[in-house]
Amino acid sequence: MDIKDVIYRIGYFRNKANLSARALSLEIDKNPAYITKLEAGEYEPSIKVILDIIEVCNTTPEEFFYEDLNTYKIDKENLNLIKNLPEQKKIALKELLK
Repeated sequence: MDIKDVIYRIGYFRNKANLSARALSLEIDKNPAYITKLEAGEYEPSIKVILDIIEVCNTTPEEFFYEDLNTYKIDKENLNLIKNLPEQKKIALKELLK
C-alpha cells in the first residue's frame, strides 16, 4: 500500500463516519484545513495521525489497512465462522476449497 492508498482510505473512512474534513481535523487536534490539505496530497500523515484518524472514524487498523475494503466485512465474518468450527470440519472445508 502506498501513500496514495492511505490518503484515499482516510477520505473513505472520514466519509463513512459522516465527518467533514474540518471536523476530522479538529477531532485530531490539527488545524481546521489539515485534512483537506492531506487529502489533496500536500501532507503525508504520520503513523500517529493515521491511528488518531482510525480511532475517530470508529474503525480498526485491521480494517483500514485490509487489502480489499469491499470484502473486509464478509472475509471477517467468514474467518470468525471458520474459527468456531471443530477441527474435523475445518479439515473438511479446507479439502472442499482445494
